[in-house]
Amino acid sequence: MAVDSVLRIKSEKFSERIVKCYKYLQTEKKEQVMAKQLLRSGTSIGANINEGIFAQSRADFVNKLSISLKEAQETSYWLKLLYKSSFLNDKEFHSIHSDNEEIIKMLISTIKTVKKKESGE
Repeated sequence: MAVDSVLRIKSEKFSERIVKCYKYLQTEKKEQVMAKQLLRSGTSIGANINEGIFAQSRADFVNKLSISLKEAQETSYWLKLLYKSSFLNDKEFHSIHSDNEEIIKMLISTIKTVKKKESGE
């Protein structure tokens, strides 16, 4: 299955931002637990999208993107918690959170499109 290249590129760039955010939280803010959770969920989004490239079927492809969507939702949770706990300031939070929200919208759209094609609509 082909993954929309824009989605794949955005998720890879987002993963890079998550890694940088993780390093910042570890070194500057001395935050370990939530930072590790953010790293895990935030990088998993792109990893599952890339796995979807080699999906064995449309159902497998939708499954990989659905996992990415769940990870993006979890990432949103950790970003909000880090913000509310004052580990991220307004600018840091809104910048990375808006990127995550954009990926969520793209994932939802792609999943819906593939499911429509699958059902023959």
